[in-house]
Order: sequence, then structure tokens, then C-alpha cells
Amino acid sequence: MSTSWSELQLHADTDSRYDGVVYVSNRQEYIAGSGALLFDGRAILTAAHVVRHAPSGDIEVRFETAAGVVWRKATQVIIDPSYDATNSLHDAALIILDQPAPAAADRYHLYRSNDELGKTFTMVGYGDIGTGTTGAMSQSTPYRHDAQNTFDTTATQLKNALESAMAWTPHGDMTLVADFDDGSVAHDALGRLMGLYNTGLGAAEGLIAPGDSGGPAFINGQIAGVASYVTSLAKAGITPDVTPYRTDASFGEIAAWTRVSNEQQFIDQALRQSWTDAPHAPAQVKTVITEGNAGQITTAWFLVNYSGTVTADQPVEVKYTTLDGTATAGQDYIATQGTLVFYPGEQAVPIPVEIIGDDIPESNETFYLKIYDPVGGTFPDGATELIGMRTIQDNDAAL
Repeated sequence: MSTSWSELQLHADTDSRYDGVVYVSNRQEYIAGSGALLFDGRAILTAAHVVRHAPSGDIEVRFETAAGVVWRKATQVIIDPSYDATNSLHDAALIILDQPAPAAADRYHLYRSNDELGKTFTMVGYGDIGTGTTGAMSQSTPYRHDAQNTFDTTATQLKNALESAMAWTPHGDMTLVADFDDGSVAHDALGRLMGLYNTGLGAAEGLIAPGDSGGPAFINGQIAGVASYVTSLAKAGITPDVTPYRTDASFGEIAAWTRVSNEQQFIDQALRQSWTDAPHAPAQVKTVITEGNAGQITTAWFLVNYSGTVTADQPVEVKYTTLDGTATAGQDYIATQGTLVFYPGEQAVPIPVEIIGDDIPESNETFYLKIYDPVGGTFPDGATELIGMRTIQDNDAAL
């Protein structure tokens, strides 16, 4: 990742909000990328091009948290079936882990609104480092770092402006685009190429580099984009790049992120298919969950049922959040809040909540999941919210 400042000033420490951003190792192709832990604690969202040719056994991810460094292996890699490598569309994939992520790692939800343009975002990854003036240079020991930028346009709109000066054809506004500004008009790529003048965020501005592929772009703490590629573009004698004729994440270059709001159905349904232990009918739901030992994470499941028919043009969704009872978030379970979306053909959708094991004898404890703000449907009997309870059963004998 190239930045306007020294790269060391943008190092994301292990106690930051970004310790759910991981280093992805593809041993099959000797390449590396980045990714982000999703809200279920079992899956990493990354770019399809990082993992597409490797068997799942050759993929590993590294977590760096305040509790230390932990590696997890992949048991499955799920590529978006619509992935188009030629035009860099639907560049998204899930890495399913062999066991839950460490409890200390942040979990992330999806940014589901399609209002990303004009918003400032934070990109995080393990890529090469450098400055906008010099471009990115390889690093022998990858570490996590972050920078900011603004989503200015989509790759489709960029193609419409450049026509044949852009060799690929990204359609459908599926890819978000930002340029790397140094405060000058001369190196404002999207300003000079498209008339979208914006000279940047000053010292906070940065751009992805090799190794950042698959890394998240966050808006309001949610994943809005997946890092896909960097390019240097010119037309009719207009060359904004400070290092013409090479792509190195320097000032005047352009980067693209797969638009997560467009990918949410693939991500949601791929996750749900990977949850082999999830209930699919009310009779399968367990309301009492054994805690587990220290270092272990188990899952409590809630099941949301919809009695109507979901159609593609009528969204059905609810918001949800966990609430403490006698159990405490961060100690006994991992808090979560997000939006559950029903897709055509779905009538019962599970929500996972992770339980943190320990070796401390204690009483059984409870926590709750509240669902609220229904869209496309209503709760029974005019209710404005529904609440379910789970009991964490202690399995530690007192000495």
C-alpha cells in the first residue's frame, strides 16, 4: 500500500479495529494477498484472483491480534461463479476455515447500501509499502497497514469516459474506483480523465499495492469493497501518473474494488451453505449450548422464519443485535449486529453467535438476540421486535 506519508505512520497495530484483516498465503502459486474475517468467525472474504487456482489445502491465513499470531487452514474455497477474470468482475471469494478464528479477532459485517460513491473509506491490507512519489516496493516481512481514499466512480463509468483507452470492459457498475491524489490537479487522474476533480485527502490518502488484493475497504466499519487491481491510465496525451509507463501504486494511478453491495447475495448464500451444523427447521434449534473449554469457540444458532414468498424485486430483511443477559459480550460470547436478508427460495435463515469457552466453574448464563426493523414483512401480532434467548451451559467442575 502506498501512502502520502511514511508507511510507518500508517501501520495498523494489533490492538486496532483491524485485527480481523488477515494475510492470505497461496502456497500453490507462491502468491499472497489479504482478506477480512466475516461475522460468522469461520470465513474470510478475499479476491477470487488470489485463490482461484489453488486447492483449499494450499491456502492458509494468518491472524495478528493482541493475543498473538495464529494460523488457520482452509477447508474450502468458494469462488463467485460469475467471476470474470478478463474484465475483473465479481472478483470475490470465500475461504472457509478449518476451525473458528481466534476470539480476539474482529468480525465484520457487509456494507449493504449502494450509496458508496463520494464516501471516504479505509483500506487495510498486507501489501507492498511505499509512498505516492516513489511507488510501492516489496517488503520481506508483510505487516498490516491502512490508508484512506474516496470512492469517486465505478469502473463502468470510467470505461464510458475512456472508451478504447481502457482495454477491458467492466459493465454493470459492479466495481468501485478511486484514484491516488497528491493535492495537485496534474496528478488528479479521475479529474483529468473524466472531469471528476477531487485532489484528495492529504496525508491520509493511499492506494492498494501488490499483496493488498482481497483486502477490505471499510465504510462505517463494514466491508464495502474487496481490493481487486491497480492500473495506470492515459488518453489523448493526458498522463496523470507520476511514474508513467509502469504500474506501482504511485500518485496519479487508479485502483478498483469489487463492490460488496453487489456481491451480498453470493456472500450470504455461500456462507449459509458452508454452515453444515446450522439448523434449518425450528425443531433443530438448540436453546442450550455447552460452553466449551478455554480456547474453544462453539456456536449458538438462532433461526428466523418468513412465512411469505420472497421475490427478486421485493427485498425481505431484518436487523438483529445481541444483548447481554447474565452472560457478558466479549467474555462469554462474541457480540454481533447486522442485517439478515432473505433471497428467493429462502424461508428459514440461521444467525450464528459464537460462544467463548473457558475453564472457570460458574453458573449457567444467558444472552439474547433481538430482531427488529423488518422490511418486506411484519412480525406476528403487530410486534415491533422479537427476542430469543440462549443458555450457555457451564461444563467446568469446581475443585
